[in-house]
Amino acid sequence: MGRITDCFENLRKDKGKALIPFITAGDPVPESTVPLLHALVKGGADIIELGVPFSDPMADGPVIQRSSERALKHGTSLNDVLGMVAEFRKDNTHTPVILMGYLNPVEIMGYQTFAKRAHTAGVDGVLLVDLPPEEADALQSELKHFDLNQIFLLSPTTSDERLARICSKASGFLYYVSLKGVTGSNRLDVADVAEKIAHIPRRQNRLPVSVMP
Repeated sequence: MGRITDCFENLRKDKGKALIPFITAGDPVPESTVPLLHALVKGGADIIELGVPFSDPMADGPVIQRSSERALKHGTSLNDVLGMVAEFRKDNTHTPVILMGYLNPVEIMGYQTFAKRAHTAGVDGVLLVDLPPEEADALQSELKHFDLNQIFLLSPTTSDERLARICSKASGFLYYVSLKGVTGSNRLDVADVAEKIAHIPRRQNRLPVSVMP
């Protein structure tokens, strides 16, 4: 089993929930990222989402947009992000790290090169918000070859048919976007979210579900 599966299995045994914080690599400066990763673990993080800075983060709200802008001002690239994960792995071999971002930097690097380098660096999974499962086969083939999980998004408007398609391709866990629109809101109906995510694994494949406000 991989680090993500091990993490959720251990949490399930203890009847616990996963704390999965997000930071953008390179924000506020590249030198702060690895220390921040270790600080997140020390603060209780079970899994870490590490954002890959992108010039047009269309699915994100102003907070994450600004973090990408600050990181890009320092020239933080996908190459740098992989190097940060490798540096983190020198002292931490157990906390899963998910790269979260957009498809363009991965396409520029090349699917096979990206998957191989991500595996070597110690990445556990990839979530690309603008890559739907219908168009993910080529990348997914490379990720599977290097034992990397590919995580897909669900939303309040996801149909039952599409939910089944996503669950058939996803691994690691499912990522539920709890609100319509971009990330970042304080108007979260917790009861409604709980009802919807409880409905997903009963009807599908028992993958854990992460909730993003």
